[in-house]
Amino acid sequence: MSRGGKKKLILPIVLLLGLILAGLGLYYYINHLLTTPIELENIEVDDKAALKLNALEQISKKNGITEWKLKASSATLLKDRNKAVLKDVDIIFYTKQNTQVHLTADQGELNTKTHDMTFSRHVTIQYQHYTLTSETLHYAKEAHIIRSDLRVTVDDEDSVIEADSMEILLEQNLIILKGHVEGNFSENSQNSNIL
Repeated sequence: MSRGGKKKLILPIVLLLGLILAGLGLYYYINHLLTTPIELENIEVDDKAALKLNALEQISKKNGITEWKLKASSATLLKDRNKAVLKDVDIIFYTKQNTQVHLTADQGELNTKTHDMTFSRHVTIQYQHYTLTSETLHYAKEAHIIRSDLRVTVDDEDSVIEADSMEILLEQNLIILKGHVEGNFSENSQNSNIL
């Protein structure tokens, strides 16, 4: 065999050996990565939480009739307290006539046994063209009542009513405003019941 023929034969053999060695090296490197135990650092554990959920959806029914539908962007179930702490709460309550009362709040707490709830921070209720705002609202499941012990504002774009406290009786389609009730009314205001 001539010298030129030997060079042509040696070059592919050297390349093939190089690829085999590179493949073996890659195999051992990947095998090492897969078999080495992972060490976790800086893990924060919430010792009060039993479970954290990134999203929560829940429906409450009584005698087959839907009372409310709840959505939250996150929920933290707390150990030994029968409580779920909710963020970005969006809930629809249903009256006896199946009309919808839409409540949103930045935060909420749900009693996991009684299903009573408390809502706080930027609490807003929408019903038809009415908007009710307060810093805190409470919901009692057994009575199916929403109430606030803090100042509330009800408006319909043309009129505004303020009161020291309020109750919404969902079973009776009734809202009760209490203590220093004041209002500004317009001729353009809708003349219908709030609930």
